[in-house]
Amino acid sequence: MPQRSFVETRQGKTGLDGTNLLPEASIGPVENGHAIFAMREALGAEPAGKPWLVATGALTNVALLFATFPEVAEHIRGLSIMGGAIGNGYTDAPLGQLRGEGERFGNHTPWAEFNIYCDPEAAQSIFSNAILAPKTTLIPLDLTHQVLATKAVQYKLRHGPSELAGKKSSDTRQMFNELLMFYANTYADIFGIWKGPPLHDPLAVAVILYDEHYAELAFDDGDGERWDVRVITDGLHGEDDSASGQLGRTIITKSKEKGVGVRIPRGLNVEQFWMILEDCLQRADRWLLKKSLY
Repeated sequence: MPQRSFVETRQGKTGLDGTNLLPEASIGPVENGHAIFAMREALGAEPAGKPWLVATGALTNVALLFATFPEVAEHIRGLSIMGGAIGNGYTDAPLGQLRGEGERFGNHTPWAEFNIYCDPEAAQSIFSNAILAPKTTLIPLDLTHQVLATKAVQYKLRHGPSELAGKKSSDTRQMFNELLMFYANTYADIFGIWKGPPLHDPLAVAVILYDEHYAELAFDDGDGERWDVRVITDGLHGEDDSASGQLGRTIITKSKEKGVGVRIPRGLNVEQFWMILEDCLQRADRWLLKKSLY
């Protein structure tokens, strides 16, 4: 079995570094059981054709879920994955320049996005699943790099509606800002993206909102274009790019059959996305205020 890659991410050792405002956990970690059984139970508790699964990390457990319980692929409505990098002009998003190397489209190696690179065999098993692929939406760096948290966006999300400008931010907004900005310098200093850090995982969640509530998010899939996705699995994990080669690279070919293949949006209504995120923060603020009164 190939050696997997487990490294500290740009979100820190915990994956949520950068703030001390996270609430204390009310329950301890689950020490018995396995993630794939928990996922099967949670998805199976919903009516067929209703539940979504969102993957925002390495796809090992997700691939194991569908390999062990193939009926789950039939049961779910959709799978949304944050991962991959297409490059080659798939969108006009800035994918970055690496000092001394020039243009690249991966964020972990010049070729590969981190989540896919960690377990490329798992990713390939998902994209090649004939039942699962048509239900899958892939959110690559080519899309997430269109959603940059500029200074103006940062200010609005931190301070809320205009009538609150100048007042102290709520803990929720402060925490969100600190988490967002923790890795902002990486994009500026390493990849040359100065306008602001991109948002990755929230876009994978937004796919569900688009599907069920917010058509105005307008994810652009080229009027239904679908893609066959091949993941490069040759190479070795490690610090040496020459040994890694193109390991984890996602290569796409347009599907010849309508409705068959993975959906990979080329764009979305970015302004509407920020409005929805602001609405979520307002709801959180109101809920926490109400909770504090009782």
